[in-house]
Amino acid sequence: MNFKELLTEDRAVSPVIGVILMVAITVILAAVIGTFVLGLGDQVSESAPQASMSFDFNIGADSGDYVNITHEGGETLDNSSISVDADSTLTYQSTPSQWSDTISAGDTGVFTGVSNGDTVRVIWTNPAGGSTNTIARATAPQ
Repeated sequence: MNFKELLTEDRAVSPVIGVILMVAITVILAAVIGTFVLGLGDQVSESAPQASMSFDFNIGADSGDYVNITHEGGETLDNSSISVDADSTLTYQSTPSQWSDTISAGDTGVFTGVSNGDTVRVIWTNPAGGSTNTIARATAPQ
């Protein structure tokens, strides 16, 4: 056996690399197409909106215990997908509030019934799938 000939022989390298590349491309294409055919591609792009909220608690005030939640900036929110939750039962006050069908920067919602130490959360519910995300939270002073 001539070792010099064995080390210089490279005829089989090119077909092997070609087969490996073809298999890799096929696997990648199958994964991408399968993701979108099964509908997983739509769920990946659905994420909670980015919005900044501020909380102004008025507890022990003469006019009752309430919290003002103001949309400070970020994406405009659809009011039908937003809910406000707390440890106590909150009531939305429509008269001084500015929240309508959409909630944009500068709009304020007023909620009564907040108590000392309550954690108030603004929750977004995905209209396509029902998953929820807390986009803002604050705790009332003690």
